[in-house]
Amino acid sequence: MSNPSYRIFDASEHAVLIYFSDTISSEQTQKLAAFSHALKASLGELIVDVTISYTSALVTYQSLSIDHFSIKQKIKSILTQLNDTAFSVNQIELPAYYHSEVGADLNAMAKAKNLTVSDIIKYHSEQIYSVFAIGFAPGFAFLGEVNPILATPRLATPRKKVAKGSIAIADRQTAVYPAASPGGWNLIGNCPVSLFDAENTPPLPFNIGDSVKFIPIERSEFIRLGGHID
Repeated sequence: MSNPSYRIFDASEHAVLIYFSDTISSEQTQKLAAFSHALKASLGELIVDVTISYTSALVTYQSLSIDHFSIKQKIKSILTQLNDTAFSVNQIELPAYYHSEVGADLNAMAKAKNLTVSDIIKYHSEQIYSVFAIGFAPGFAFLGEVNPILATPRLATPRKKVAKGSIAIADRQTAVYPAASPGGWNLIGNCPVSLFDAENTPPLPFNIGDSVKFIPIERSEFIRLGGHID
């Protein structure tokens, strides 16, 4: 693996910001996740939190127990080790019912791109996506990247309510809405399994850096798995 030029900055008296790259990629996401795990394993309670974004990590630490010089030296050591590490990731399969009765924008997207609905389903479900980030709402995973032919801008006017489980596309990202909420992404289907449960440990079936693949299912299977059609 090539040796990237990491950039490390003091973000505050008790936080350090590390830029991994200016380019979003699944490899970069896996490296960010591996860095977070390695740092927490190495420094334990000295680390308050590691917040991962698409290309950077914000490390918050116990500044009364470790100084900024020592934390940055430890970070540099872990980053050097990552360059020689082969990353293993979990792959999660999610059932997906692709149909206009649960994907309000599916037909319009197909028409706009001069594709059939079957084409949309094929292009979306054949891709293996990386979990780039988790946010916006508990359990909302930003997945990427979709096939370029499916890239579609967000809706000009967001919907006031998007159904739980809705599978959607915005630009070159896709996601599943873990709960009913407002949203401006293009809806193409629905996943009948719950993606967030605060009572579970962990509450999510995936972490940043994991892979996700959508498995097309029929209407009957969607209903059997708990899916609802409004």
